[in-house]
Amino acid sequence: MSSRPIQAVILSVEGLRLNDNEKSLLEKSNPLGVTLFGRNIADKEQVRSLVKEIREVIGRNDVLIATDQEGGRVRRLREPEYIAYASQNTLGKLAEEKGLAAAMRAVISHSLLTANDLKENLINFNYAPVLDLAYPDTNPVLKSRSFGSDKQLAAELGNLMLEEYAINGICPCIKHLPGHGRAKADPHLELPVIDCSLKELENDFYPFQKLNFAPAGMTAHLLITAVDDQKPITQSKKGIDTVIRGIIGFDGLLLSDAIDMHALKGTIGERTALSVAAGCDVVGYCLGNYQELLQVTENCGFMTDKAMERFQTVRDIIGSSALEKAATEYQKLIGEIETYDDTYDATETLNKMKHKGEK
Repeated sequence: MSSRPIQAVILSVEGLRLNDNEKSLLEKSNPLGVTLFGRNIADKEQVRSLVKEIREVIGRNDVLIATDQEGGRVRRLREPEYIAYASQNTLGKLAEEKGLAAAMRAVISHSLLTANDLKENLINFNYAPVLDLAYPDTNPVLKSRSFGSDKQLAAELGNLMLEEYAINGICPCIKHLPGHGRAKADPHLELPVIDCSLKELENDFYPFQKLNFAPAGMTAHLLITAVDDQKPITQSKKGIDTVIRGIIGFDGLLLSDAIDMHALKGTIGERTALSVAAGCDVVGYCLGNYQELLQVTENCGFMTDKAMERFQTVRDIIGSSALEKAATEYQKLIGEIETYDDTYDATETLNKMKHKGEK
């Protein structure tokens, strides 16, 4: 495995195969990973070929191959090649319609099936679960992607997703820290502004606080005026330190949401530098534009020592199989196996007695 410094970025590529410029850039920059979008996915054979190509060019076994496979509208692996996954909102509604136990079983099945599809395509990192709460004014772009308005349900179902993904070798990523539910604007198009007090936002923070042990998390492009009325959370050191690392207590690998969204201003290079300076461990870039890729890699810098510590938790998840994890967990719980008397086997004794009686 390469010992070169890792750049603090998850890049994207243009199409179904790497072009020569992308090969050169990936090899030179050594990014943390690459995100796959619909434009990068045709069928299983093609995806596996692309992923192998990415890993070979970068030269590391721990390259993050990420995607958004939430279910519902946001799914990069689509039918008929893959299962039609329900949205998180549909999963959350099951708790009210059929009871919490039914919703929990559905989430476990959803996560297991998703993990299997991702692994089959050599993808090891999923931008899910969404822990944002739904409010009456929540932007429709986000609303259908949340578990609903119940903070405890969001935390409980989100935790099941975390566990199921991790045990199956897929690193989950909670989003969007510190909570996007009150945003009326779509950050893909403009910067949402939230004027609520921190006390009012405690409800939004709750699912993230409960799951603050998650290995990875993604920022929200929000302006929370109670914390910083000048810079969005992704680019606000005060916002990240006070809310994400402080109030929420999240200490996992922190990724920026896509810096090419229109919620952020300035050149791509400027957006990259501001996000890293604010405290994002990793910057995410989505559009696959080569000139912008150059700007990102020129401004993201390398993973810090602390970021590498956080990345180690991610490595542990993507680097071992479910069987290995089960064996390790079993050993921890059971401890040293007691010795047994192997000289007595009841079934074998009965068999011997039977044959003895037949003689």
